Amino acid sequence: MRAITYILITLLVLIQYPLWFGKGGWLKVWDMERKVEQQKNKNMELANRNAALEGEVKDLRTGTEAIEERARFELGMVKPDEIFVQVIPKSSPPPAAAAPSVSNTRHTRP
Repeated sequence: MRAITYILITLLVLIQYPLWFGKGGWLKVWDMERKVEQQKNKNMELANRNAALEGEVKDLRTGTEAIEERARFELGMVKPDEIFVQVIPKSSPPPAAAAPSVSNTRHTRP
């Protein structure tokens, strides 16, 4: 009777092995679910980034405000009747190799 019990326990363990560690076992399923969740999060981040880029492209194609804003902030351009004033905070250290001083104010004729 004892031998039958040991045989049945051994068969039970052998049957359980593929369930836990086999090709489609629980451990692999849990690992795949974790990877799928990570990929979903990454896809959401990329979708948000793509939506922001798409909005920026749409603004650049249809409106002049976005182009004007970029020209002002990135290139320092001003309109003909405007005065450009640059404010430098006192807390910033002076540059090591300073170039010749250039006026920070642009004047235009009215």
